[in-house]
Amino acid sequence: MDKTFLERLIAFDRLPGSVRLRRRSYELLQVERGSRVVDVGCGGGTAVAELAAVGADAVGIDAAPEAVAFAREHHPGRRFEVGDALRLPFPDGSLEGYRAEKLYHALDDPAKACAEALRVLAPGGRIALVGQDWEAYVIDSDDPVLTRTIVAAAADDMVHGRVARRYRNLLLDTGFDDVTCEVHTAVLGDPALALFTLTRLATGAVRAGAASEAQADAWLGDQRARADRDRLFVAMPLFLAAGRRPVTPS
Repeated sequence: MDKTFLERLIAFDRLPGSVRLRRRSYELLQVERGSRVVDVGCGGGTAVAELAAVGADAVGIDAAPEAVAFAREHHPGRRFEVGDALRLPFPDGSLEGYRAEKLYHALDDPAKACAEALRVLAPGGRIALVGQDWEAYVIDSDDPVLTRTIVAAAADDMVHGRVARRYRNLLLDTGFDDVTCEVHTAVLGDPALALFTLTRLATGAVRAGAASEAQADAWLGDQRARADRDRLFVAMPLFLAAGRRPVTPS
């Protein structure tokens, strides 16, 4: 995870829709002053800083040391630790809130991560999962067939590129109750951010063998030309699922 990637994450975090979505996730977590909350896969630390600002006892966990260093630099005084989403450094039942955004698609075992969330939450504690389905991007293009191929192949190239559509069932299967699921759409109006995302998709499709480098370059060239004419359109649905650890064993 390099600095450029982290800076793009921060740029995405600053989008008005991203701000609204994070706030909605805090509402679903029912964060109160003093609530012990972990943000897993904290990246640049935006959510931890916001949760701490409203009085939560918030800590960020990320597997990438460079992300933790970046978060500490940009949010001094906040708590960030290197850690594994599959083996969180918290005792059983020690937290009131668990949050993970744009993380589960990169995990080897999302079900195990969800079970770990259940373990660390106290009875009545709440979870919120936020993420995009990598096969659900909406992209305006003169070559819709190649676009569909690139998007689907990029999802294949992810460890679990379609996990967000499973969030609701994942929470239910893990044992959470009061489960809800919402869809929020982000339109990437910043050309630099949109082209960064499109490049990730094209690179994934080439790596998966679904498109040649020449096809990917031509496709990206068309998208860059659209950006130059202010005709670029990239949208992605973000899924927000929330649930509660049962107060009494089922």
